[in-house]
Order: sequence, then structure tokens, then C-alpha cells
Amino acid sequence: MASVTHNSQSAELLAGAAWRKSRYSGALGNCVELATLPGGQIALRNSRHPDGPAVLYTRDEVAAFLSGVKDGEFDDMLA
Repeated sequence: MASVTHNSQSAELLAGAAWRKSRYSGALGNCVELATLPGGQIALRNSRHPDGPAVLYTRDEVAAFLSGVKDGEFDDMLA
């Protein structure tokens, strides 16, 4: 059986994280928030559940995702 890597933890345990959201976020709170952590990881959480789970990514993982977004790799998901 393949091993599973867990990369999340409760956002409330990330004391001192400076969360921010995009200026494109909706007024109804339907957005995600990101925070850079002291170790260099980037945390992502649902703004509607600020004490819920936060998913942790490396800077390289976030850079790869953002490059894909900018290149339109995920545009088909909006249809």
C-alpha cells in the first residue's frame, strides 16, 4: 500500500500567521487566504472557517500552481 503524506493542520495552531486574501475575493467570504510561515512554507485556508484546516505547501509547489494558472492550464474548470 502506498504511503500517504499529510500536509495539513489546524489553522488555529499557526499562531502569528499573517493571513491575506486576493482583492478579487467575493464579498460573501467565498475566498481562500494564504500566509507565509516562518519555515518558508505557504499555508492556505478557507476564509469561512479560519480555525479549520490549513493546507501547507512549499514555495516551489505554489510557484508551479501559479504558473499553471497564469498559463491558462485550469481555464477549462470554469466552464
